[in-house]
Amino acid sequence: MAEPAATPGGGTPGDGRGQPDGGPGSGPTYRPGHRQEGWDLRFDWGADGLAAIADGAAVVVVVDVLRFTSAVSVAVGRGAVVLPFPWGRGDAARAYAAGHGAELAGRREHGAWSLSPTDLARLPAGTRLVLPSPNGSALAFAARDGVPGARVLAGCLRNAAAVAAVAGAAAGPVAVVAAGEHWHDAAGGSLRPSVEDLLGAGAVLRALVEVAGRPGDSASPEARAAMAAFDVARADLGGWLARSGSGRELASIGFDDDVATAAVLDAEAVAPVLDGPAFSAVVASAAGHLR
Repeated sequence: MAEPAATPGGGTPGDGRGQPDGGPGSGPTYRPGHRQEGWDLRFDWGADGLAAIADGAAVVVVVDVLRFTSAVSVAVGRGAVVLPFPWGRGDAARAYAAGHGAELAGRREHGAWSLSPTDLARLPAGTRLVLPSPNGSALAFAARDGVPGARVLAGCLRNAAAVAAVAGAAAGPVAVVAAGEHWHDAAGGSLRPSVEDLLGAGAVLRALVEVAGRPGDSASPEARAAMAAFDVARADLGGWLARSGSGRELASIGFDDDVATAAVLDAEAVAPVLDGPAFSAVVASAAGHLR
């Protein structure tokens, strides 16, 4: 969604929810329960959730279904490379794209490549695309920089099984982090948990069990709750996304086709993996399908 990014909310040292200044593992500590220690499959929301659960994770899966990670999934599935970038930094984005030999995505309503996963299905193979995003890209870079030992993947409904196959092959915990949306409020945009990201995270977590073979009892209660939500919605993902707040917002500006595209389960056979500044495709040789 084209909304401004917000500075994550804080908390205070010792209250168990403060945001570490230098990313996961530094600054104020999180209580063990909030860190989901001892669980192999973990789930939380936003930058604060990432900081809480990513310590010791072998893989971080970022989920931003409407629309960043769905767009990344479609693009890398067509043989493109996607370079995330913060939203709303026009001149800097143009310079960044030029410096990386890439095209710069813009707004769909202007006819440019954009966050639209529907349009990116026509992206030529070999394209290098800088894709500004207000939520998912910031979270992906926070994972890359704050959890340097972890592999960072872009997960969504379209690639749940492929992402799970790659993530599940790593030896160690998997942290699935939903980006959510941000309110326009006096606090600067507090996190709004979103239905689509809950379902996307639940799909990846369910695939980690059903496809990658991770034990179901190794999932934290938070992760199990996300899986349970997905299990309820999986027979009508299109309907759930279309009726959600984010889906209705996109439909109101004529982008209901993007909602339908994002709701297709297990459509891609590759997993987008962040390598330095860019997402590229990794083939999940053992990927199955969620049906």
